[in-house]
Amino acid sequence: MGTLYVIATPIGNMGDLSFRAVEVMKTLDLLLCEDTRVTGGLLKRYGLTVPMESYREQVHERKLAGIVGRLEEGKAVGLVSDAGTPGISDPGSWLIRDILRLAPETKVIPIPGPSAAVTALSASGLLTDSFVFLGFPPHKKGRSRFFREAMEEKHTVVLYESPHRIVKALDAVAEIDPNRPICLARELTKMHETFYRGTVTEVKGKLLAGSLKGEFVLLIAPVDKK
Repeated sequence: MGTLYVIATPIGNMGDLSFRAVEVMKTLDLLLCEDTRVTGGLLKRYGLTVPMESYREQVHERKLAGIVGRLEEGKAVGLVSDAGTPGISDPGSWLIRDILRLAPETKVIPIPGPSAAVTALSASGLLTDSFVFLGFPPHKKGRSRFFREAMEEKHTVVLYESPHRIVKALDAVAEIDPNRPICLARELTKMHETFYRGTVTEVKGKLLAGSLKGEFVLLIAPVDKK
């Protein structure tokens, strides 16, 4: 039976690919990636030549049997996302789940590295002894309920949001508690990396005075029950 390597890749700064990840990639028979152009750029940066195949949510059912077949042949298969750790708020979790269901003898080996959620949390200034990761909020149905429940958490909340919806997300939080301490991380590990800290109202003002471009991680302090 083959091995599936779950390989974390840089979330921005190309220098964050680990030495172990590079060494593992050299041994792969196949590398599954969201976008071969994105991953191809990373491989070129490190002088790697690895057979690549696109894997994403839309092709999961169509490609699953072929991937399992490679593993049953004893192949070494790698899984990466465009950025960060595969399977974390990412369809790679479906692939890992179904491989273990269909080929339970497969070795699944994580190659750890960058994760936007943990990177933002580590520098947020909020309590980190316990936290809840909620991924991306719903776009429409269930969005209000999502934020109401997030604001009732007794642990620091970590979630992702797109630049198109980040202001609406802050408005949803402010509607419930405008004075709740939060941290908003933008463009992590990149040239324009920015952390906004303060109450929701303060952070929204800072954000609007800056740039809405990039990807965001929103961290919300736990509810104070005192």
